[in-house]
Amino acid sequence: MTSRNGSVSLGTPTGCLAMFPGQGSQRAGMAEYLIKAYPSARRLFARADEILGLPLSRICVSGSAEELGRTEITQPAIATTSLAVWHLLQSAGYRPAATTGHSLGEYPALVAAEVLTLESALELVRLRGRLMGEVAREVPGAMAAVVGLPADQVVAACGGAGDAGLVQIANYNEPLQTVISGHAHAVEQAGKAALEAGADRVVPLDVSAPFHCSLMNAVEEEFTAALAAQPFADPVLPVISSVTGTYVRSGEEARELLRRQLTGPVRWVEVLRTAARHPVGAYTEIGPGRVLSGLARRTLGEVRIRSTGDPRRLTAIYGALAPDQWQPALAS
Repeated sequence: MTSRNGSVSLGTPTGCLAMFPGQGSQRAGMAEYLIKAYPSARRLFARADEILGLPLSRICVSGSAEELGRTEITQPAIATTSLAVWHLLQSAGYRPAATTGHSLGEYPALVAAEVLTLESALELVRLRGRLMGEVAREVPGAMAAVVGLPADQVVAACGGAGDAGLVQIANYNEPLQTVISGHAHAVEQAGKAALEAGADRVVPLDVSAPFHCSLMNAVEEEFTAALAAQPFADPVLPVISSVTGTYVRSGEEARELLRRQLTGPVRWVEVLRTAARHPVGAYTEIGPGRVLSGLARRTLGEVRIRSTGDPRRLTAIYGALAPDQWQPALAS
């Protein structure tokens, strides 16, 4: 991985991977503590409100789960919450060896690496959410997690359900958890085939669109034009792409990977294995929820993992980084 200044940095044995979560990590009130406790988070949310023309601060503090669950709201809400945590930790001295994001999380990861500005990322994320929502209204789609079956057997189960419609792999989340996406009936048939092949269970996902499959081709042209209109810089911090599971070499490659991300699967297992090889010794989930922490533990075994998705965990990390700063911030 070559940074903007030409140096190579792949981390050290004690280096940390900053992981940004994707859609599904949201919850009502997820930024209430952040906004009330930390002035920098309030400022970032206020800026996001201006950029988006949305009352995002209110939604992330007191909005209902139904309001937050609308894809066009969910995506900028998660990205902004994650970036508020990122800037807070960064101000306290947090310096990861590399960064990555699960699907939507790739946008704040690129902001952290200075590939995208906050403004560009939020504008793209809002459009991405709106376009995905349009697909959801037009196509009876679904997604489901297949648990307890190797990925190659899940691929075979999808192939056997072709007569019922389109169904494809959306996420390689961990060695024995693979998410499928496509037409609702085809996803149901592929799930039945996976259970017959020995899967422990098939869990329908509460999502509004069939993400990361070729049904998203319908909105690719408009999103590609939006990507072309935004500036992309070369990364100053190593970024591992969830599209390829390998390092992003340039801003132009980052742009192309975000285009491919619409219809291609998330290769999270490869992301984690790439980080472990290069060598990252700790993992921090930056944003709401603890989904990525669980995936890392089940993929890599006993590794050092910290999350920031609730007040106790965030306070513990921030307090350890900046013991002389965090109490005044909480009181302000």
